[in-house]
Amino acid sequence: MTYQEVLDWMFVQLPMYQREGKTAFKKDLTNILALSKELGFPEKKFKSIHVGGTNGKGSTSHMIASVLQEAGYKVGLYTSPHLKNFTERIRINGKEISEQKVIDFIVNNNEFLKKQRLSFFEMTVGMAFNYFAEEKVDIAIIEVGLGGRLDSTNIINPEISVITNIGLDHTQFLGETLPEIAFEKAGIIKKDIPVVVGERQKEVEHVFIEKSSKINSEITFASDDHLNYKTDLLGDYQLNNVKTTVIALDKLKDFKISEENKRVGLLNVVKNTNFKGRWQVLQEKPKVICDTAHNKEGLFYVLNQLKNEEYEKLHIVLGVVSDKKLEEILPMFPEKAQYYFCKPDIPRGMDEKKLQKDAKKNNLIGERFDSVNQAYKKARSVLKDKDVLFVGGSTFVVAEII
Repeated sequence: MTYQEVLDWMFVQLPMYQREGKTAFKKDLTNILALSKELGFPEKKFKSIHVGGTNGKGSTSHMIASVLQEAGYKVGLYTSPHLKNFTERIRINGKEISEQKVIDFIVNNNEFLKKQRLSFFEMTVGMAFNYFAEEKVDIAIIEVGLGGRLDSTNIINPEISVITNIGLDHTQFLGETLPEIAFEKAGIIKKDIPVVVGERQKEVEHVFIEKSSKINSEITFASDDHLNYKTDLLGDYQLNNVKTTVIALDKLKDFKISEENKRVGLLNVVKNTNFKGRWQVLQEKPKVICDTAHNKEGLFYVLNQLKNEEYEKLHIVLGVVSDKKLEEILPMFPEKAQYYFCKPDIPRGMDEKKLQKDAKKNNLIGERFDSVNQAYKKARSVLKDKDVLFVGGSTFVVAEII
């Protein structure tokens, strides 16, 4: 099989949440446990840090990895989803897994993968764990895919569990209230393993305190501390993630991490990990910015950041997925902007006509386009030097223009 044939088989034959939504979500760990056994329990062969939460888990995972790299360690990093290439999901010291390694894993385990009917995400997690074990990483940073308690990554026994924050996202899977969602996220807290919670939120802090108390897990709320570190990841909202990263690393035993490692690591996240899509400035004049924030909480921070930009006219290329609650997010967007509504090129993409119609009810006016690239091309064609163009609403919109 060629690399493209392998990807086609993974993406099309087996369900993938990012593309299909609810039908791809599995509510138990049976499959990933079976795959782990088949592979010889690779997750037991390396140390790990588990990172979950509603927003910021990707940024926090990359920050932790960057600092540990600066400290001289061989660091695995598993994240999702990818923006351009599948191999972005599995990296060691910033270098993506090779296409040949992806082919080898699928070909060598094809019979078992078919027989067990593993999902896209389950086989990807197994691939990552197997790769990290083979390459003998010193530690791997593992980002939760969806939720926590029943997420395929939740078979690891980490050195530290990290939960960034809780917001209303993926409610069709995780619950309709913040405490219900917090319960699912708290599923990554393990017996006798420290947990760092990024933000102390009144509505849910009791969920984490009760769970950690029950299983003797030392709990720390990073937002209680006053730390002053800078990062190369742009966006004021990254300050919470910086705190969470530093506190988590301070709790890590048996690893030598200096203050200089923290400082330099946080200032070189993009360089060390090849991180993309978080308040990424694609060009300066005229300024073009993209961000993958896609839920109410994430967009709150990003759109506040956008208010700080100076411009003569604001242009926004906007696309979302079909299960997005428009009544929650559209009122947050600025009325004084020219919009370019589009549909991301995935089955879950929301029809641009519906998006434009609902946006109009919120006084968000603009044209609609059949594709993200058409919308982006049109926006770029009318940009003047002192204008700002923002692209977002979905990870998949950003993926198509980077």
